[in-house]
Amino acid sequence: MLNFNAPPLKNAAAEPVWKVLIYDRFGQDIISPLLSVKELRDMGITLHLLLHSDRDPIPDVPAVYFVMPTEENIDRICQDLRNQLYESYYLNFISAISRSKLEDIASAALAANAVTQVTKVYDQYLNFITLEDDMFTLCHQNKELISYHAINRADIQDTEMEAIMDTVVDSLFCFFVTLGAVPIIRCPRGNAAEMVAVKLDKKLRENLRDARNSLFTGDNMAAGQFSFQRPLFVLVDRNVDMATPLHHTWTYQALIHDVLDLQLNRVVMEEGAGADPSPTGARPKKKIRKTYDLTAADKFWQKHKGSPFPEVAESVQEELDSYRAQEDEVKHLKSIMSRTSPDGRLSGWCVFSLRLKTLCLYILCCSSLPELLEKKRLIDLHTNVATAVLDHIKSRKLDVYFEYEEKLMSKSTLDKSLLDIISDPDAGTPEDKMRLFLIYYITAQQAPSESDLEQYKTALLDAGCDLSPLNYIKQWKVMNSGSQFVMEGVKNLVLKQHNLPVTRILDNLMEMKSNPETDDYRYFDPKMLRGSERYHFKQGKKVVYGCSELSNAAQFTKQLSQLGQK
Repeated sequence: MLNFNAPPLKNAAAEPVWKVLIYDRFGQDIISPLLSVKELRDMGITLHLLLHSDRDPIPDVPAVYFVMPTEENIDRICQDLRNQLYESYYLNFISAISRSKLEDIASAALAANAVTQVTKVYDQYLNFITLEDDMFTLCHQNKELISYHAINRADIQDTEMEAIMDTVVDSLFCFFVTLGAVPIIRCPRGNAAEMVAVKLDKKLRENLRDARNSLFTGDNMAAGQFSFQRPLFVLVDRNVDMATPLHHTWTYQALIHDVLDLQLNRVVMEEGAGADPSPTGARPKKKIRKTYDLTAADKFWQKHKGSPFPEVAESVQEELDSYRAQEDEVKHLKSIMSRTSPDGRLSGWCVFSLRLKTLCLYILCCSSLPELLEKKRLIDLHTNVATAVLDHIKSRKLDVYFEYEEKLMSKSTLDKSLLDIISDPDAGTPEDKMRLFLIYYITAQQAPSESDLEQYKTALLDAGCDLSPLNYIKQWKVMNSGSQFVMEGVKNLVLKQHNLPVTRILDNLMEMKSNPETDDYRYFDPKMLRGSERYHFKQGKKVVYGCSELSNAAQFTKQLSQLGQK
């Protein structure tokens, strides 16, 4: 797309064509985790601007647009054409544009005498956000519109639910177009997951039926290298496991997501402007907002994001020691380069030898310096982030919460009563205490008696907790009491065993095991006629995870609170 929808030139030395990139908030969210500003510049992007910002004309430069085909966006594109902002226009729509909106653009181009300037119009089918090689989310902008709260509202209308399902299906369809493969779909019966599966199966079938315009055949296939193998798409509802999103965690990436502001692989932190206190009477120093990108190019992040936090702290120290050793080596080389003879006089041969040695050392220093500076930048990044996480762990006793929740989920004996932890003013925030109690309530084989529950509620209120999430979870447990899996499916969530409910479901379906948890799952194969024999796919080991929205525990608890207030 950034190369005008043509394959990049093989000649790496060739100068790219300079152009501007115009995106909306959706396009910005899609590009942001994938490409840095430097990478955009290497592809010839001199400016990247929001569609609805004030933009000056640059009449001798082509523009690449990457936007959703909304009414508002189409109107602004038509305005750009009338104002003759750019030399040429390459219009790329995140989701498929309707014929009526395409006609609106054509009419505007005709009226502005700019038909020849609209060079290409593409449906890109990229309405999802890739956070990692094996992790995607459906949206970031307006994610509350397809959130758990939105789907589970008691007063939701059928038309609203249809709109949510259509939004989810459009993003999933885009994902499979990009993957270049038609999936086999499995899902449980009787919930939102089944509604999405039915709609997605229909949308895939309709596209496959139109052989001339199918997105999964011939040259239109975006990723043909994957076409030899059919992916298994397992679609589950959040209600299948309510404990895990509330669970306090102990691995680096999950802790950052839980306690810091991590969105689209970027963590934003507030740091004090200085360690020294402000003089008496002076204004308090402003806190500095710092932004850190946690990307695949960061080798430390790639290696340690899934590691337990104590190991990460040790590894940061090891990296720091290694950096200091390298820094000392560079300083040593510099000192050698500055040496002369005691009397300051050197013979011709010695001068030549010294100059040669100096040149070699200079080249060595220059080649290692950029690498050393980048290493220092990453060490500073992870030192600051890990220190911020550690502050939360120590001030909130998160290690205690993690340990107790693990024991609750694995039905182990607690060393201390739940009431003692909830009543401890030094252990955690009100939200931490509520999360712990909700996990206890969700995973308990038998709900606490009314008298015990009142005692817990009193302790939670005294600790400053909002009981609204508990109100909703009580309703949820009653509604799901017929499902043994919901009650028992979260009992062995010990970190080392990797047997979360979703993991077990996936194992059963990939290995075609007969199991009460998944035997009743529906089966869709969009490539097969109704009633045809099932397709036996080759088992693959690569797993890609996706979600409609990526909420941390605080955001999920807030949604439960909203549901519990109604």
